[in-house]
Parts: sequence; C-alpha cells; structure tokens
Amino acid sequence: MEPHESTCRICGGRVREFFDFGRQPLSDFFPSPDQVDEEFFFRLAVGMCDACTMVQLLEEVPRDRMFRHDYPYHSSGSQRMREHFADTARSLLAGELSGEDPFCVEIGSNDGVMLDVVRQAGVRHLGVEPSGGVAELSRAKGIQVRTAFFEEATAREIAGEHGPADVIYAANTICHIPYLDSVFRGVDALLAKNGVFVFEDPYLGDIVARNTFDQIYDEHFYLFTARSVQAAARRFGFELVDVERLPVHGGEVRYTIARSGARRPTARVGELIAEEALGGLGDRGTLEKFGIRIRRVCDDLIARLRELHDRGFYVVGYGATAKSATVINYARIGPELMPFVHDTTPAKVGCLLPGSHIPIRSADELGPPYPDYAVLFAWNHFEEIRVREKEFTDRGGRWILYVPEFRVV
Repeated sequence: MEPHESTCRICGGRVREFFDFGRQPLSDFFPSPDQVDEEFFFRLAVGMCDACTMVQLLEEVPRDRMFRHDYPYHSSGSQRMREHFADTARSLLAGELSGEDPFCVEIGSNDGVMLDVVRQAGVRHLGVEPSGGVAELSRAKGIQVRTAFFEEATAREIAGEHGPADVIYAANTICHIPYLDSVFRGVDALLAKNGVFVFEDPYLGDIVARNTFDQIYDEHFYLFTARSVQAAARRFGFELVDVERLPVHGGEVRYTIARSGARRPTARVGELIAEEALGGLGDRGTLEKFGIRIRRVCDDLIARLRELHDRGFYVVGYGATAKSATVINYARIGPELMPFVHDTTPAKVGCLLPGSHIPIRSADELGPPYPDYAVLFAWNHFEEIRVREKEFTDRGGRWILYVPEFRVV
C-alpha cells in the first residue's frame, strides 16, 4: 500500500490522502521543561474514503497516550460552553429523559458540566470518562462516573448493572474514537429499544467553508458529515434520524441516531445531505482545494510573523489550545517569533506548547507593557476573549487571526 493511502476504519474502502500536516506532537500534552524528551510524534495526514466518504486520519495515535490521567482540557472552561451544555441537558430532560425513571449515559463526560444539570434534576446518570483527573472533578460534584473507555465490553457491563439507557450522549468525543465498530456495538448493547444516541462533533462542512483547518489534530480522528454518519449508522443497524447545526467550536452538528425502523428521520437529515452534495463535500476536488487554502493561510501567517519580528514588534500568542499544535508545528512557528502564549488554564501555565516548546504564561500576565500583536489560537472564543482582554486593544494591541483567512483586527 502506498504511503498516501490507508483502509477505511468504517467500511474497509480505500482512504486517499488529501493533506499532510507532517510531523506533529500530541496536541494536548503540554510538557514541562524537563519533559520535552517524553513527547510523542506522528504523521498527521488526512484523507477521504472513496466508498463511504468518511474523512479520517491515516495514522492512529494510541488512545492511552492522548487521554491520560492528567488530560488538561476542561469542558466547563468557557462560559459559552457551560451555557451550551446546560441548555443541552435541559432539552434532554424536557424530551427524551422525561419518562419514568430515565437513565442517561454520557460518553466522554469530562468534568461533568452537562451531567451535573442532569444530576440536579434527580435523573439517573453515568459518565464514562477515561481520563482520571477530570473524572475525579465530576465525582466531587456528586456525579456518577466510570473511569473507562467506552466500547462494547464497557457498555455490556453498564447495561448489566444499570439497565438500558434512554439517552447515550457525547460531545466532542465520538470523532476521537477510531474503533467506531465497537462503539456502535456498545450502543446496541446499552440503548433502550426506543432510545437515542446523540452526539455532537466538529462538522466537515464548516471546517471546509470557514477554513478552520486546525480542527484537524490527533484527537479528531474523524471529520463527520451527515452523509458519512448516515452510512456508518446503517452499517451497524442504526439510522440517522435528526441533525442540528450548532454554532459552538467554529461549527458543529448534533446527530441523533436511533435503532433502524424505530423513528422516522426528520426532513433536516435529507436537507443537510442534499446541501453537502451541492457543496461537493464528497468530492476529492473540494478537499484538495481546501488543502491549497491551508497552505496559503499558513504561508501568510509565518511571513507576517517574520516581518513583524524583523521590524521589532512584540508578538505573543493567546490560547494554548489543542488546535494551536497543528498550525504552529505545520507553519514552524517557534519562540524566536512568538516568545510566549498566554492561557487561562492554570494547569498549562509554566509548561510548553507541544512540539514548538513555546512557554505558556497565565492570561493574567497579559498586561503592561502590552505586546503589539497577539495571535489568537482560541478563535472559537474570540468574543469572550475580546471582552476579557479589552485593555489590550484599548492600549493599541491588535489581534492576528488566521481563520477563515489571515487578517489583523
């Protein structure tokens, strides 16, 4: 098999590469200065299956390396996301969880931001979270959590202990799991006869349209469309019965899946699949053009950073995000062009960005004397950050953004 091809993890078809980001580190491992020799690197290449159109990475990173005990991402870290998950929980409580003695299971429950609302409503629940640190944060709130990876064996054990689940929910998690066959078998073992499997993940349509290419990193093994999710669900005896566009994280879709024949798909499913066909999301040419835009934006970004450096301007980064690993390492941005990146997560402060080893400082240290420019890696929280850092712009500071294209604001 040629290096630029792999086998589809869903249907066994041929996956052909359309972009290669080269050698990349784990996106959520922020080493301390004495841990740089422990970094794990892999080739971040992405392709599309010729048969089922599922977009996926060509190389799989071992899950135990990514989702460790000290996994640093907290779902409740943003006010906007806290509100989003609270709204999600209330919607589920008013609908699918409104029956007699309902049971909700969340795959990848993180710090429990969604399940805490379910818990407060007195509804039976269980989080399945492999990263021990964030699982402990959930337990401290009184949330029931099982520290494990969700797969068929785990699901069968949960069903034996708790009975069937009316809702199996996941946010920004299912796209992380290469072994979707085991996940769907687990859903089959755990889901109630008329229950629903609901998950929301970054949407390929928005990634391509908005050029949010840094959504491609080690944890995002799949980039879903309604068409590819429908095909995967059918392969495992399920049906995609609803879709909902979400504005969070640069554009996501919430997919609702039920057992085949249990529910009639809404009109929104067919409408979104038709929209994808019109936009060419299943065509290689569309994705190859996307790759051209990625190269152009990264070329523009590194050229401007070098120009600002040569002219004596002081430039920092803002947001030690998982996404930042992709753009920083592909564009080869180092401490000589960006001496620091500021972040609000205490656990990241004092550590280094993966691969580039740019030091991370607290966002509270972004103060006088202010830098001239700040590259915003947490672009999906721009409005929230702009309010927090109003003094930076009041003092003449300017934000550098690179999605959907390079610009200074």
